[in-house]
Amino acid sequence: MSVSGFILFAAIAVFAVGAMWRVSKWRRGRAVPLELTALFTLPKRYLHDVHEVVVRDRSVARMHVFAAGGFLAVSLLALIAVGFAWSIAVLNLLLLLASGAVLSGGVLAGIRRYSSRRPNRVSGGAYDLLPIALVSYGLFYGVEAALRLAGRDVSWLQFPAILLVPFGIFGTFFLLAGLSIGPMRHAFTGALHLAFHPRPERFKENGASTSLKPIAANESSAGVSRVEDFSWKQLASFDACIQCGRCQDACPAFASGAPLNPKKLIFDLWSLSTGKGDDWSYRGDHHPRKTASAAVEEGSKVIGENALIAPETLWACTTCRACVESCPMMIEHVDAIVDLRRAETLEFGAVPGKAVETLLALRETDTVSARPLAERFEWAPEIIRAEENTHYEALLWFGEGGFDLRGQRTLKALISILNAANVQFAVLYDDEVDCGDLARRLGDEVTFERLARKNLHTLAALDFETILTADPHVLHALRNEYQAFGGALSVTHHTAFVLKLIQDGRLQINPDPIGAVTFHDPCYLGRYNNEFEAPRELLTLLGADLVEMPRHKRNSFCCGWGGGAAFTDVPSERRVPDIRMDEATSTKAEILAVGCPNCAVMFEGVTNSKLAISDVIELVAAQIELPALRELAHV
Repeated sequence: MSVSGFILFAAIAVFAVGAMWRVSKWRRGRAVPLELTALFTLPKRYLHDVHEVVVRDRSVARMHVFAAGGFLAVSLLALIAVGFAWSIAVLNLLLLLASGAVLSGGVLAGIRRYSSRRPNRVSGGAYDLLPIALVSYGLFYGVEAALRLAGRDVSWLQFPAILLVPFGIFGTFFLLAGLSIGPMRHAFTGALHLAFHPRPERFKENGASTSLKPIAANESSAGVSRVEDFSWKQLASFDACIQCGRCQDACPAFASGAPLNPKKLIFDLWSLSTGKGDDWSYRGDHHPRKTASAAVEEGSKVIGENALIAPETLWACTTCRACVESCPMMIEHVDAIVDLRRAETLEFGAVPGKAVETLLALRETDTVSARPLAERFEWAPEIIRAEENTHYEALLWFGEGGFDLRGQRTLKALISILNAANVQFAVLYDDEVDCGDLARRLGDEVTFERLARKNLHTLAALDFETILTADPHVLHALRNEYQAFGGALSVTHHTAFVLKLIQDGRLQINPDPIGAVTFHDPCYLGRYNNEFEAPRELLTLLGADLVEMPRHKRNSFCCGWGGGAAFTDVPSERRVPDIRMDEATSTKAEILAVGCPNCAVMFEGVTNSKLAISDVIELVAAQIELPALRELAHV
């Protein structure tokens, strides 16, 4: 056997041992079914679904085409060449070309990591050796292929070929053996994670999968308190992280200086699964305002003052899913966070800040604000209460917005529009309890399920075409998360409903240029429910000069309310809505349009803002010859 063949097979042997070790660590997790047929889905998931995310950064996509594609080609061709004693000229030519691709990938990776273009979000350490390993790998096998094409006898133990042996050993072991024990492991663990993904529905046509999973009846705990409580599929997903830092860049908590870096969190969870529970090998940004934790004993609690992950790290998350959407390995950060929160809330009662009083209010009064249910309708006595055996075009869901003046402003505008279009609608009155979104995000799955079943029981007795809401959190809970409890509800956001009224000719507007407007995409409307166009179409019909913020639509930045972050009081250096308002101000727009009452509250709390904050529906109401409503929209 040639020296190159020996190096190749030795690296494969090391990979095999490392792979078995990694899989043994996944098996520490909770058992869930293993569907071997899922392996057939891997080509599509790896080459299409992952590519859809990677290609958002064109330079990274080009690097991966050369580096990953070249590496796979060289490895396969080298194995074939060793088997045929390098006797096929075409094989050597292909190996030479593939080696050139690996070299190109190494150069591109080097430019990215060793120049001023290096993003702050990427991790260093062993990852910084990747360009050198790629160049070494391509050089070693490329030179051998070139010499054999030239008819030269290759003896790696003679000068000058022996000079390349160290490059061959380093490159081959770093890349090939490293598929299981080094930075390149994401190519192996990531492949298996994608095949056995905890949310396989994400890969279906239009398969947005954003609903939290209920606690299964056969689960031994109410959430995750030890790493063994995660499923083995989740542990495999944590192991698939390449530490590219895209989640870090997208995270509003990290941007605000709150003690959460989603990249570091995933590393922490994988570190715990190995039994080490330390971060000696981590070479990226840590959780802001938190120092590196000491090692912890195997099997100890994941969250706590003396644990690897601090409680405030867990509660800083807004559940906006920006991290999930930006992850090329499609890791489900939010699922892991909510699993951990469930244990903290239901098993240990360790809920911070105002969230304690909020959950108590939901448990005792079925509302976040602990006010009588009927009080939210006192300002609108003319609204019809829904009755059985009567058909309604829409049930208007007031939500928590019915209790406060800011939410009432939007609801008044919406009611006026519905009346102007002769929409037959009604409300549940005091039968409408909270949708449960906040309870679920704060980890109180028990309260969420109770509220969900209560609402479903009420709705089952009524005849309506759709539920109409101005709150994307209500929209998501009723439309998607109630499905696990037998609810198959039609739920429509108020912008989509009003847009259809206009398109059907039931509502006439009088376009009147209102200047430059920028629209903030609510996380639970956009990323969670793929509704991006209706608000924009409405603004365009109104005659607005729509100006987009740098981060918009699927890449939109959070307002900071979601996930209970407005109630957990986790300290940060800046408020998330202040950061978003800076982005809105940079557009030079005059109006910041929103489509969520919670976003409106967060933005109106920003001091020294020169932008008027208006719900899209308030702007519509001002254009349908209802002059009294113009003051609601500040136009």
